[in-house]
Order: sequence, then structure tokens, then C-alpha cells
Amino acid sequence: MKTKEFPLKPFLSIAKKSGVTRISKPGLNTLRQAVLEEAEKKAEEIVKITRYAGRKTVMKKDVDFVLRKIPI
Repeated sequence: MKTKEFPLKPFLSIAKKSGVTRISKPGLNTLRQAVLEEAEKKAEEIVKITRYAGRKTVMKKDVDFVLRKIPI
């Protein structure tokens, strides 16, 4: 199954808001990959929290809990 990639434009916007004036396409692709990998890790944690709570539905409080966690 072929997965559709996220467009680069939103990642360009994120980079520019952070102060980047120019970024190469390979740099932008690397930024996209890093952001998506981190999002996938967070999503896995959110699912674990939801299952631990005995639910199948992810709720806002699950997302908030994972995003507030301080990494050790």
C-alpha cells in the first residue's frame, strides 16, 4: 500500500516562523521526516495511555497528558 506524503509547504511555514530565511529541499524533507517521526512516537504513547485507561477512544485529556510529560 502506497502512503501519501505530507506536503512540504506546512513545514516551510514552520521553518520560516522559527526564523529560517532559506532552506534547501533536502533540508525541508529532513525536517518533515523528523517531525513525522516525533509525531508517530507521541501517537504511540497516546494509544498506550488510552488503553491503560481501559478505553478505545483517544480523548483530548490523553493527548494533553502525553504532551505535558517531561522526558527524562
